[in-house]
Amino acid sequence: MIKRHLETIINGKLFKGKAIILIGARQVGKSTLLSQIVENAAGHKAVFLNCDEPEIKEMLTNANFNELKMIVADNEIMVIDEAQRVPDIGMTLKRITDNFHDLQLLVSGSSSFELQNKLDEPLTGRKFEYKLFPFSTGELLDTNGLIYIKQTLESRLVFGSYPDVVNHKEDAKEILMNIASSYLYKDILTLDNIRKPAVLDKLLVALALQVGSEVSFNEIAQTIGTDSKTVEKYIDLLEKCYIVFKLPALSRNVRNEIKKGKKIFFYDNGIRNAVLQNFAPLNLRSDAGALWENFFISERIKYNNNKLNYVKSYFWRTTEQNEIDYIEEQDGVFTAFEMKYNPKKQLTAKIPETFSKNYNITSSAILTPNNYTEYL
Repeated sequence: MIKRHLETIINGKLFKGKAIILIGARQVGKSTLLSQIVENAAGHKAVFLNCDEPEIKEMLTNANFNELKMIVADNEIMVIDEAQRVPDIGMTLKRITDNFHDLQLLVSGSSSFELQNKLDEPLTGRKFEYKLFPFSTGELLDTNGLIYIKQTLESRLVFGSYPDVVNHKEDAKEILMNIASSYLYKDILTLDNIRKPAVLDKLLVALALQVGSEVSFNEIAQTIGTDSKTVEKYIDLLEKCYIVFKLPALSRNVRNEIKKGKKIFFYDNGIRNAVLQNFAPLNLRSDAGALWENFFISERIKYNNNKLNYVKSYFWRTTEQNEIDYIEEQDGVFTAFEMKYNPKKQLTAKIPETFSKNYNITSSAILTPNNYTEYL
């Protein structure tokens, strides 16, 4: 079994009087991780509650103290899976944490839109919250070694690293198409009464085709036949379901900087390719560079998340076409990355002098398939 980096962090937070909340997309392994954490806590009696089950959902909805006491019984750990299904779940969790001080709550949810809106106020000061993503390069490296990482790079660029995909490579296409369908039609369409699934389909295709490029909500709206407000709203929902994320332009008043630009990336290459229904090998693709850029940036997002590194992420470009693919800011200093899928281009790539003169850079790197593991 591939060990998740968050496992060690969460193990260190057990029985400290706070609920532990684990949020992430469907099928990234939240239930598996919580089960492993319970197994690690051998000797502590646990109860598992799956809120996809109607009886469990009803039982936890507005449960009072006496009802909760019967559910808790003599258990020391309570796992509540897919908690966003329960109306007003935040108040139920608050009652549990306030009244059962020796009980450890482990809670998972697949949508920050639904779950965080219900938890933030009731559980203020009462929770540790973590995000779980598909397998990271670091997790795969720790478990399977460097040779595995090198041998599977192309597969991960095309099929991504969802646990089911990694563990069942022979069925990768079918698994990804099923996961993509679950994203679009089980979660997102119920979040905010979306009534235009065809527009959402077109939007995802448009975003997938523009990975690595700056996006304009107005241009996308014209392309897919809707308005810019709808595009912005749908992208916001896609972010909150951990399908895509925005990368804003870095601007600190250096002359000719692009100030309001944005790029949009997918958390997983496999989902991006499932949206396009294109799983062709890299030597037959015209978008290998875009896949490489999406892959490395999403891997850095996972890396920083799993290490609890609190950084801000950007890209940078000027009107004179000086640009940097990816930048991280931490405590006022910057790290700059350029991605080159073809290692030969590494020799001519460099960080623009305009950037290095105006920003406090601690380090920079030109990333290729030959050296990227040093940063993950």
